[in-house]
Amino acid sequence: MRHPALLAFAGALLASIVTLAPPLSAQALGQRSREQIKASYDAHQGDFDYLLGDWEFTSVSREFGKGHGYWSAVRLAEGAQILDEYRVVGDSGETYYASSTLRAYNAVLDQWELVSAESGTGLQNVGTAHRVGAEMHIEQKFGVISPNPSLWRIRYYDIRPDRFSWTGDRSTDGGKTWTTNWLQIEARRIGPARSLGPLAPAKR
Repeated sequence: MRHPALLAFAGALLASIVTLAPPLSAQALGQRSREQIKASYDAHQGDFDYLLGDWEFTSVSREFGKGHGYWSAVRLAEGAQILDEYRVVGDSGETYYASSTLRAYNAVLDQWELVSAESGTGLQNVGTAHRVGAEMHIEQKFGVISPNPSLWRIRYYDIRPDRFSWTGDRSTDGGKTWTTNWLQIEARRIGPARSLGPLAPAKR
């Protein structure tokens, strides 16, 4: 299953994210050597490779109950950057919710950085991710400009070539208290890993 919307979205999202991140200070750049930065990049550039391809998932939400949908991810042409689309659908294929996320590895700070976009809300849902053993852990804000913003702790686990599990804890008071397993997802692979080529290929 391919999602052409990912192709159109990639260029705009990559251009916009540059304005979200403040420039790194000289102190931050000087804390790690070039060798350390390269070693971090080599070690972590493939942390999200398991997500590449097309997936069908089922979910259980404390707010909405049972659901299902599709999740697709592609590697971008340059660097450790992955663009994915998450879409919840109804029994007839109608879309209930959709978001797109750019995941990029920052070797200077030794962390993955994420930003998600939903229809009409801009690029507000930012977060960070780290590999912890065989799992990927994310802390990300959602609904920042909505009346009910929330902070999420997300965990990808039981990661296999053809499946993975996902669970998210949710806080609505800035992390003081948490509701565990606010959303749980079980994903099954339906398409192989793939990459997105250059949007503007170099002339020969």
